[in-house]
Formats: sequence, C-alpha cells, structure tokens
Amino acid sequence: MSIKNKRVFVSGGAGVIGHQLCPLLQSSGAIVMVGDLKSRPINWNGEILYRQGDLNFMTQSEIESFQPEIFIHLAATFERSTESYEFWEENFLHNVNLSHYLIGIMKDLSSLKRVIFASSYLIYDPNLYSFNSAQSKPYSLKETDPVYPRNLTGMAKFAHEIEIRFLEGFKKDSVSFVNVRIYRGYGKGSRCIISRWIRSLIKGEEIFIYRSEGIFDYIYAEDTALGLLKLAEYHTVNGIINLGTGKARRVSDVIDVLKKYFPDMKYSEVESDIPYEASQADMSLFEKSIGWIPERFIENAIPDIIEYEMTHDNIEQKAFNILVTSISRKIPMINAVRNASKKFGTQIKVFGGDLDPNCVGRYFVDTFWEMPRISELSQEKIIDFCKTNNIKAIIPSRDGELQFWASIKDQLNNIGVHVLISPLQGVVNCLDKLIFSQILLKNGLPAIPSFIDIKEIKTTNLVVKERYGAGSLDIALNVSKNVAIQHAKKLSSPIFQPFIEGKEFSVDVYIDKTGKAKGAVVRSRDLILNGESQITSTISNPQLETLCCNIAEKLQLYGHIVLQILEDEDKKFHVIECNSRFGGASTLSIAMGLDSFYWFILEGSNVDLTQYSFVRSRIEKTQVRFPEDIVINGSCI
Repeated sequence: MSIKNKRVFVSGGAGVIGHQLCPLLQSSGAIVMVGDLKSRPINWNGEILYRQGDLNFMTQSEIESFQPEIFIHLAATFERSTESYEFWEENFLHNVNLSHYLIGIMKDLSSLKRVIFASSYLIYDPNLYSFNSAQSKPYSLKETDPVYPRNLTGMAKFAHEIEIRFLEGFKKDSVSFVNVRIYRGYGKGSRCIISRWIRSLIKGEEIFIYRSEGIFDYIYAEDTALGLLKLAEYHTVNGIINLGTGKARRVSDVIDVLKKYFPDMKYSEVESDIPYEASQADMSLFEKSIGWIPERFIENAIPDIIEYEMTHDNIEQKAFNILVTSISRKIPMINAVRNASKKFGTQIKVFGGDLDPNCVGRYFVDTFWEMPRISELSQEKIIDFCKTNNIKAIIPSRDGELQFWASIKDQLNNIGVHVLISPLQGVVNCLDKLIFSQILLKNGLPAIPSFIDIKEIKTTNLVVKERYGAGSLDIALNVSKNVAIQHAKKLSSPIFQPFIEGKEFSVDVYIDKTGKAKGAVVRSRDLILNGESQITSTISNPQLETLCCNIAEKLQLYGHIVLQILEDEDKKFHVIECNSRFGGASTLSIAMGLDSFYWFILEGSNVDLTQYSFVRSRIEKTQVRFPEDIVINGSCI
C-alpha cells in the first residue's frame, strides 16, 4: 500500500532511527510531522513539519490539527546495559507515561488508521539468551517466546504493548497496530556503544570492552528505518514482529572491524560480572510478511559511522535558566513559565527576582534573587548576573521596568540572552497613552482620542487618567468637565478622553521575531478587582482578533501584549490602551492555545516559529483567580 499523501506523525523523529526514517517517508510522498526533544536537524527541508519539546506536553488540539493517519512511536529514553538509580524517574516520564499519553490523545482520532510502536527485544525472558559462560552460537528469539522484561526499559515497552493490545480489542476495525521488537540498534550520531567507541577512537582515547565473547544482533539505523517504512506500507501486518538482522555478531567482531580503521587503537577488556548475551532475531515472520530483511552489517556500516563522526559535532542542547522579574504574587505566571520550560524539554531552572525579599513568589521559583531597584541596576550588573547564573531568557512583568529592559535588550541579545520585551520605541508608545492614541488614529485604527487640553473635547462626559503607566490607576470615569478638571489636579500628567459606553474586552496577542502576530485570544472581563480580571471568559470574535493582530504589527511590538478594547452599542470597537507585557489574567490565553512562553523559549533557542501554529481551543474557557494555600516543609525564616 502506498503512503503517498498519507499524514504520518513520528514521535522521537530526530533520533538516530527517525533521522533516517523521516526523509524516507517524505521521499515516499508522505506528509510528515515530527515531535522531538531535540532541535530540528539542520539538513531537513521545510516540508517536514516540526514540533520541538517534551511530547508529554503536546496537546490534543496540536495533534488534531495535523490529523495523522499513521503514528510511528519512536520516542523513548534508555541507558546502558546497567540502568542507574536516577533512571527510575526518567524511564517513567519518557517511556511509560509518554507512550500512554500520546496514544491517549490519538486513539479517538477518526483520521488514525495505523499505529507502529518501536518496541524492543528486551521484553523477552533473558533466561533464553543470557548465560554464565560464553556461547558458541546465539539463541534466535521468536515472537512466540516467553517474555520477562529484563530492565526498566523493557518493562516500559512491554507495558505499552499491553496497552496497544487493549486498544486493538476496541479499534481493530478502524486501526491496525504493530509492535516492532527492535534489536541492538546502532547508527550515525547514536549513543550506542559502537558510536561511543568510534568517538573515543577519533580523539585517540582508549576504549574499554566488556564481554568480548558476547553475541548481539546489531541492526543499523538505516535498515531499521527501512523496515519501519515497509511496515507503514503493509497495513495487513499486525501484532508482534521482530526487526533485527537475524545474523548476530560477537563484540570481538566489532573490535576487529574498528582495527582496520584505527590500527593504533588502544583498548582494554574489563572484568565484568554481567551475563554473557547470545541473542539474535528470528526474522522468519518479517521476511514472510514483507519479503525483505536487512542487508547492512557491521563491515559496511561502521565506515559510514566513522565518516559521519569525523565530520559532525554531536552538540547536545544545553540546560539554561530563565529569570522572571518583579514576581511579587504572580504565582500563575510563574507556573506558566515553569510549564513552558517543561514543555521545551531541556532542564531549565526558573529564577525569580523581586525588590521585596519576603514576597510570596519566592516560594514558587527554583532560585530567588533579591533584585536592586531598577534605578540601581546597570547593563553591566545584569550581564554579570546572567553569565554567573546561566540566564538565557528574561521575562519582565511590571510596567515600571519595561523601558529599562527594552533599552538593554540588544546588548543582552548579543551575549545570547533573549528578553520578552518589545523594542524600546514600541514600549514607549504603549506606556504613553497620548502618543499611543495618536499613532493608532494616524494609521486609521479605532483608538479613543486623547487630549492634554480638556477644551479640545466636545463631549460632556469624560474620562480622566494618567498619561503614563497603568490605565486603571487614579482613573475617573464618566464624569463632567468640571469634575474632570478637579480630578486632573490630583494627577501628575493627566489626559482627557471622551467617555464611551460599552463592554470591555482584553485581547492577548503574541508577535514573533519577524513582527508577525501568531494569534489572538479575546477575553471578557467578567469581574474586575483593583483593575485586574478575577473572573474572565474567552470569546470567539474573529473580527476583533484580526484588528488586534493588525494593531500589534503596526506598532512593531514583540512577544506577549494585552490590548484593552471597548465595544459600543453599535458594535464598533474602540482601543483603550496596550500593555506590552504578559497580563495578570493572560494565563487563560495559554490554556486556549496562545502558547506565549513556550514560543518565547523556542525563539530564544533560535527556532523558526513558522511551523508552530496557533491552534485555538474549540471549547471556550472561563478562568477564576483565587487565593490558595500551600504547605512547605521547613521554616520560612
């Protein structure tokens, strides 16, 4: 069966197998989407859709928007033969939980027709192929052989096979499932022992060998990929199937091949108490079902790996930290940043800064920084702090500091620190309500006119507010001219606006590095306390969403902004103001799919956002903000 024009989602597609498989799928005419913790391979063309980050945080909306017909689940984590104590948690998150989660968000998709799970031969009972002494020949493991997973990785694979068997009982008429038990994989850029040996030998380092008499079925990643491609094409092949070469080799055979390319190699055989393995795949079922078996062996594959390792640097994504400033009581925002960090996948610590050493927010960050006043901060102090603490991203959260961060944004960017802030002129234009109004009106956008001189206003009912800063502070609404004049005397820089009766909305918008708005979420302000929404609900309003995206682009802003809009009784919109930062109730927009902090982290890692679409939730949501108690161990002193 041809997979041309079939939509294929590959989890872990940037791994050693996926790196070979995804281009094969594409060259066969499939429409491919990949999800992986790693960054996008630089040699892939733009037609392969890519989603970087922890797939435990992939949403149902994301996968629904792609509508996969075939799901190939490669994503997994593993360690060497002996798993470490720390692997306990990693295995659960990225093997057990991830497999369950991904099939859970896909199982009811009407588009889904085929599921291919990259399982492992580690499921089989090790008593069949592990021995106390070296063996003369390997045991050929058959799909019908007894199972008893030999480690955590094998347990996770087996658990998911059972889940798939369960789903098959309900979905067999609409979806076909196959569990592919893959043998000892190796390939270019791999963490496998062969690649690790080659990397060491290239550096002139000594390598260490355990149980050279061991016999393994080494299958090259290119052959694994080709086998999976064929299983994607053969929908009639279901259940459990082996994928190896069927021709196992000794560890000493691998060493002999390496000697041909590294004649001066240094190696030592280390005493070990691990059992002698002697296993290989019985490939009878695969060959009978597909009419193909792998053709690459260590003699003609190892030279390819050596060439690759000599010309490629295996640079892993390095951990970094994020600083959120003026955290105060902004717990929902801190949690949203943390969730975005987890979704990105790299180990990221959240630093929180505030002038008040006793602020509540300090208990919700990994590291607290008692920040100096903005007036006491300098570019040099910030750069030193970022370098010392490996800060690569900064999220300002208070109006009074926005100009400072915008003024040093470029300098920070030069040292690899990305700031969630608009260019300085854009920030100034938003903080100055008079200028903001004038710019919008000049561009034919529906701003509320603002004046310094009250005589210029013809209406009898007015609004008086501060020209700079938060609009809700010391505001007088729907007052007469005489009251407006008296109230203005209490303000530092008053401006006057005509009062317009209507319903107020907040609109969250994210603008990417290119200046393009990715999307907008409209929120009604159902209950307002101290100028902030305590209860807010989303509303679908394409006309208003488009207007706000146009405004954000026209103002040349960046990152997350919040526009305040009035809709009058004639359904006309009037722009009140724009806050060029994440708002108090903006976490609701994240729940709706406007993934601002995740997108910001991606952009800070030089990821092109064009393939990360805004997928708006089809279900409208309401957010209720309320205090909550937590209990922590130890004293707060």
